[in-house]
Amino acid sequence: MEAFDTAKYGTVDHDVAYRTIDGQKIPMDVYYPAGGGPWAGVIFIHGGGWTDGDKAPLMGFPGETGYLLASINYRMYPAYRFPAMIADVKCAIRYLRAHAAAYNLDPTRIGLLGHSAGGHLAALAGLAGENAGWDGAPYREQSSLVQAVIDLSGPTDLTRSFPDEISELIHNVFGPEQMVSGSPVHYAHPKAPPYLIIHGDADPVVPVEQAHLLYKALAETGAPVKKLIMHNAGHGLEPLAGPISPSAEEMLATILLFLATYLKK
Repeated sequence: MEAFDTAKYGTVDHDVAYRTIDGQKIPMDVYYPAGGGPWAGVIFIHGGGWTDGDKAPLMGFPGETGYLLASINYRMYPAYRFPAMIADVKCAIRYLRAHAAAYNLDPTRIGLLGHSAGGHLAALAGLAGENAGWDGAPYREQSSLVQAVIDLSGPTDLTRSFPDEISELIHNVFGPEQMVSGSPVHYAHPKAPPYLIIHGDADPVVPVEQAHLLYKALAETGAPVKKLIMHNAGHGLEPLAGPISPSAEEMLATILLFLATYLKK
């Protein structure tokens, strides 16, 4: 069994290849707490319209919260179409479980946090099980189920109306044949992990309706779900027409409380 190297306390492993496909290494950065463990894990999924972006540096996330943090990349359009992206996210979860001892990770406590396209992928990964067909090798023996999901500004029902540019992007990435299968609302079920949905009511990219749709789909099944609508906030949850409410500090406190409630022992 792999053993954790205590010299890694408080350090970062950059560009860890969690899978290799078509000769391409798909990397993640892993941030270790300063001590303790086994830790709960939080996987960050970057946005960028499924076409752009890079694994986000996590300097803005409090480092002393006691979570093993993994910021991941995934295959993107136009080199790949959906479902390559969600298959990679699920593989990252399985990879961390397969190497839990080496990362000092508690494999029973893993959460997802994503923004925009990353929020979509986090919401989808948290709901779609093995029957969706996106789990397989490598690490097939591991589960991709998670214990908490935070969706920031993510599309949740691709069949609804979006701004013209976004509608064209969705059509290109998913194609008309995968609008339903690529929509998190399609997979809502009563045994879903707890969800925290955060969205700006002034979002010009992904309409705030998308947050309401996922909340409604989950709530109607009885699944645990909380919704935080940020007044005056845009797609990046930044202030647009005035100060945002709740404040950015209050939003972060909500995120940390949610993670502590569902991932901390």
